[in-house]
Formats: sequence, C-alpha cells, structure tokens
Amino acid sequence: MNAMLKEVATTGAPLQTQGISKTYAGCNVLENVDFALPEGAVVGLIGRNGAGKSTLIRILMGLIEPDAGKSWVLGKPSLAMSDPIKEQLGYVPQQPEALGWLRIDEMLDLLRPFYPRWDPAYVDAALERAGLPRDRTLARLSPGERQQVALIRALAVQPRLLVLDEPAAALDPVARRTLLRDIAMRAGEAGTSVLFSTHIVSDLERVASHVAFLHQGRLLLQASIDDLKERYARLWLPGSATPARIPGELSRRPQNAFGGWSLVVEQINGQWPEASQQAGARLEVLGLEDLFVEIAE
Repeated sequence: MNAMLKEVATTGAPLQTQGISKTYAGCNVLENVDFALPEGAVVGLIGRNGAGKSTLIRILMGLIEPDAGKSWVLGKPSLAMSDPIKEQLGYVPQQPEALGWLRIDEMLDLLRPFYPRWDPAYVDAALERAGLPRDRTLARLSPGERQQVALIRALAVQPRLLVLDEPAAALDPVARRTLLRDIAMRAGEAGTSVLFSTHIVSDLERVASHVAFLHQGRLLLQASIDDLKERYARLWLPGSATPARIPGELSRRPQNAFGGWSLVVEQINGQWPEASQQAGARLEVLGLEDLFVEIAE
C-alpha cells in the first residue's frame, strides 16, 4: 500500500480504492490501483487519453464494477451508496448527456428536492454569469454549455465531495477560468474534497493541492504539489549500455541523440538513488509539465 493511502486509510478518506483492476476485451485498463483522496484536498488525476482515468472515476462512483479490488465513497462501498451519501456528492461525467429533453430550469427543479443543501442563489448567479437561458432545452445546448450546466448543478448541492471527469474539456478559456475559481473557492471556504481528471497541466497548477499520475492503467505516483520538486527528479545516466532498474525508478527512455538514458526517479527515505553518484550522472529538478511528459512518453 502506498504512502498516501497509509496516511489517510485510518482517518477515513472521502474516496479510496484498494487493488482496483479492470479489463476490457483482454486489455488491462486498470491494474492494481491503490488510491486515496485526503479530506479537504483538491487532487488532480492526470494522464494521457486512454490512461484509465474515466474508468477509475466510474468505478469510484459505483457506475461500473471492477474485476478485482474495492472502492469507497465517504466511507461506504461505491456499489452500495445510500441516499445520504449521494446528497453529499457532486459528480460530473466527461460527457453529460442525461435528461436532454428537459429545459435547464426543469432539470434543476427536478433535482433540487433531492439535495437538502441546494444553493439557489449560486444557481441564479452562475447561470447569469454564463449567459445560459433557463428556458433552453439541454439537448439544444453546445457541448460546452451543457458541461457548464452540469457543473453548476454539481456545485449547487454544496457537496462535501466533488468528482469531475475532464471538466474543462469542452469549455472555452473564460469558462475554464471560472470553473477553476469555483473549485478553489469551494475547497478553500467549505472544505470540499475534490477529485478532477485532466490532461491540462496548467489547470492542476492553478487549483490542485495534490497530483496523481495514471499511466497505462497503473497509478505511478501520488503526492502533494509541494512535495513533487523535492521527491522526484530526472536522472541523466551516461553510456549506451542499458542500466539495471534502480530503486525509486518511475520511467526511463534512451537519449538517442546524445547517448545515455533519462530516468524519472523518486527519493527513497530522503535519499536519491546511488546511481546518481556515478561519474557523469546528474540530477535535474522537474516542473509539473516536464514530469508529466517524462512519465507519459
């Protein structure tokens, strides 16, 4: 079990998985994923398209069943969420398509009674700010407008837990900036715990307190933003021979143009790998975008 999971397992993480695996058509979409969302944190789940982000979120939300492993939402199994749990949850899928035959106001009026903490003042202000007419049918909205409505609905419930799957994918820059501000405000003022998936590194840097990297179905690392520069680095190793795998290694690729190898490594017990001390080796601090590229390539 990884360090973040150990840290929160005893205190009750709003979202948690242990050993989650999922296979589609013989392909491992998720492989033994242990994940935990700390209370009050904003965690950005980052990875390339096809990394398994949406599948992991759908398992967490109890929408699909894993082949192996378990997941919990606010302390309860994802596949058996009660109404009191759902009242505290705001969730927006990557492509919100439900209730398309209703008008915006009809959809909001339909959902409002199910959420005791519904915030009508926020809904009014958000719809006006976005320029969304209440009498417009959802099916006639653009993808970006429909996503905005879904986000307004999710935030209106004043959730204890907010889960967003690629929330900015269809938004223009102004709407994206507004969304990120609303996420930051909810987390900062109300203590809302947030998980949002993305492949847009700049979004993470604006609002996330933690980052989790998902690559080819495996969760390679999860850490606070503040820890990333201290715990992870690029290690350049000279020579054409393939180096043996070293403790703390996350990824590697050959540097064909200049010779040698580029590895992403993690400190173990506060120490960089011994390989960093060999002749010609050097360590290089990685920014978040560089770290993402190094791992995802």
